[in-house]
Amino acid sequence: MASKVEAGKLEWRISVDNETTKRLVPKSGPSERIFIWLKGLITKTWRIGADDPAKVVHCLKVGLALSLVCIFYYMRPLYDGVGGNAMWAIMTVVVVFESNVGATFSKCVNRVVATILAGSLGIAVHWVATQSGEAEIFVIGSSVFLFAFAATYSRFVPSFKSRFDYGAMIFILTFSLVSVGGYRVDKLVDMAQQRVSTIAVGTSICIIITIFICPIWAGTQLHRLVQHNFIKLADSLDGCVAEYFKKRDVSTNENEYETNTKVQGFKCVLNPKGTEEAMVTSHIANLARWEPAHGSFNFRHPWQQYVKIGAAMRRCAYCLENLSICMNYETEVPDQVKKHFREACMKLSAASSKIMRELADILKNTRRSSKMDFLVFDMNSAVQELQETLKTIPIQTNKPEEEEEVPSAEDRTIPMTLHEVLPVATLVSLLIENAARIQTTVEAVDVLASLADFKQDSKKKTGDNNTNQPPLSS
Repeated sequence: MASKVEAGKLEWRISVDNETTKRLVPKSGPSERIFIWLKGLITKTWRIGADDPAKVVHCLKVGLALSLVCIFYYMRPLYDGVGGNAMWAIMTVVVVFESNVGATFSKCVNRVVATILAGSLGIAVHWVATQSGEAEIFVIGSSVFLFAFAATYSRFVPSFKSRFDYGAMIFILTFSLVSVGGYRVDKLVDMAQQRVSTIAVGTSICIIITIFICPIWAGTQLHRLVQHNFIKLADSLDGCVAEYFKKRDVSTNENEYETNTKVQGFKCVLNPKGTEEAMVTSHIANLARWEPAHGSFNFRHPWQQYVKIGAAMRRCAYCLENLSICMNYETEVPDQVKKHFREACMKLSAASSKIMRELADILKNTRRSSKMDFLVFDMNSAVQELQETLKTIPIQTNKPEEEEEVPSAEDRTIPMTLHEVLPVATLVSLLIENAARIQTTVEAVDVLASLADFKQDSKKKTGDNNTNQPPLSS
């Protein structure tokens, strides 16, 4: 081991077996580590805003709303009108301002209604308690228990919880404060009136800002989510089948990362951003029901139908998940078996993916499709063709040698063992099942188009002889 001073910097060299030399550089100081940490934090924060600018917009809107509410403390006439309860306006903005219009509307309405209802009942209970003489404390305690029990129990009812859970919580809080606070407060009615006024001011500011300044609509988010999921399912289906039947001796220039991304697209439908997709779709649909009419969506737009469409899409995604598992079978499938099924499977895959992309276009344009019936007919025809291909497999049987027939040269085909055919037969059955589930999805989207009154596509239909479509069998 030796030390060396080089250009004012101390370095250590360690000789190992007289052959290799390692250089030890002194560690960076605290100031440099802090600078590196701050640089990484700023980079990460900047990346979050660049990936989703809506988050930055939401932060700016919250800051603006709080700034406007703070005027109540800085302007004397407004402060005298609401008194010290102006703090409730600030608390209202903090707890009800959400990232989209539907969530903000939901919390604002729940807070205002729950506050008025709980305040009215609290004043009534307080009046009854004052008329009870010595039983005043018992009346107040019993009423708080009963109403808190009922409101808390209502939060376990699914239909009530999905829309009024926040209101039930505010009801419990406000009723308890008014009922118990009235025992020590003389001007209970004035206090309740001031709190309702400040909450109304806070919710009004939130609603105005969230609607008129860069609005983010929950309904639009749900509509685009379902539309993009259709495209991801179509890409995933094409990618799975193409990857399975890819020829070994043909090299493609396509990026392997992009191929894997397309194949795994179904995972975004099953598990988007770490949250179960059924909960995401149902939650956004409930928020969209609170929103006023906007864009192509009326006030009574059938948002709950999107939940049914999402359920049908998940059933398709489960099929694609099993298809991706077939790609990783350890059992090697001979090329002759793949060649026997390649054309029919690719045809059904292409027909199915066309339907899903057409469904995405229907949602994108909010118009009925003029060629959906033809696409479904093509998919049913491809299903029948694949079923016929499955029936024509030359399966090798273990017959005695004397009973075996020697085929002629023109009829001679290479027999396949059942062990070789089973992996491909699994894939075939999944493709047929997926086609049946796609048809269910088409029906769900058709119901949405009827309820939402989508207009017919401007393209004229060419022929109506597709009414006698063959039934889809799986």
